[in-house]
Amino acid sequence: MSKQIIRTDKAPAPVGPYNQAVIATGKMLFVAGQIPLNPTNGEIVGADDITAQTEQVMKNMGAILTEAGASWEDVVKTSVFLSDLTNFGAMNTVYAQYFPEKTAPSRACVEVARLPKDVLVEIECIAVLSE
Repeated sequence: MSKQIIRTDKAPAPVGPYNQAVIATGKMLFVAGQIPLNPTNGEIVGADDITAQTEQVMKNMGAILTEAGASWEDVVKTSVFLSDLTNFGAMNTVYAQYFPEKTAPSRACVEVARLPKDVLVEIECIAVLSE
């Protein structure tokens, strides 16, 4: 299996022993969970605002997809982690701007006890790269 590491300074640097994304076997892109960090200063965006946090997460994920030569249309699976499921509606409103219902990827969404840096949302995705 071939493996290519993807890193961009347009999304936050990893805060542990992982990479922003990995392309496996030349076609599958696995994007690490993104939280609402400003890639320039490392600060959390939108303190207690799920809409602002989701917008930043999607910006970060979009930057990584672009760096890997992918787009939102290439995403086939997402996993959404929320610290409070009552934020689902607001998160979903932002999320839907990136994934039209007709072509949206499969998705799992779960409530978790806690997320890194006590943010409200984290999203990861898998994309299939064009040949």
